[in-house]
Amino acid sequence: MTEDTSTRIDRAGSPSARRKRSTLLFLRDLLVIFVVAVLVSFMIKTFLIRSFFIPSASMEQTLVQDDRIIVNQLVPDLAPIEHGDVVVFKDPGGWLPAREDPSQPPLIAAVDWFLAFVGLSAPDSNDHLVKRVIGMPGDHVVCCNALGQMSVNGVPLDEPYVALPPGTTKVSELDFDVTVPDDSLWVMGDNRYNSKDSRYNGGTPLEGYVPVDNVVGRAFVVSWPISHWAWLDNYPSVFEGVDEAAG
Repeated sequence: MTEDTSTRIDRAGSPSARRKRSTLLFLRDLLVIFVVAVLVSFMIKTFLIRSFFIPSASMEQTLVQDDRIIVNQLVPDLAPIEHGDVVVFKDPGGWLPAREDPSQPPLIAAVDWFLAFVGLSAPDSNDHLVKRVIGMPGDHVVCCNALGQMSVNGVPLDEPYVALPPGTTKVSELDFDVTVPDDSLWVMGDNRYNSKDSRYNGGTPLEGYVPVDNVVGRAFVVSWPISHWAWLDNYPSVFEGVDEAAG
């Protein structure tokens, strides 16, 4: 009886048994770390920041097609939107053409779903738009004056971020005179002659205005490719005096 017990103890304490237990403990810890990392990534993506890619050339040269940006999702719920912010927003209705999601092999679809779940992929980027906020609720936005400038609440804007065709000084080929409704925004692309923004969506149900509730967040950095890495400025000096003029 004593001999059998001793044999079992010896086997349990053998080097191979200890290695097996160590391996199992390591795998268990690795699984726990992986699950925690996935959950933390999901929480960050859901409540704090997430990634989008730029699907068009409408924000050049600030943002180039296929750039990836990081978006602060605390805007506008916990932090206010400001003039000049580059915002990502859901289609207010009629801005984007209808499209069908391309079919994918099951394995690729599963990987894409997981990457989207943890915020490393943004398959819904084509369902969102990226523009710069020019008009806030109540603002009077007019274009263009004799110098080709746009004005907000009577204050002419000198916009260094705007990309224009060679030899062009007028910041919009389309003249307009609008007053932004409550809880809405007037947004425009930096690539002014190649951006279907608020100016060109007057025939949609919301007449080109973007509800503040449609804003997913404010883009604050270009994260990829590394050669395009940059903080995104909202150029407060451009809009200096606009809020005071509104009062």
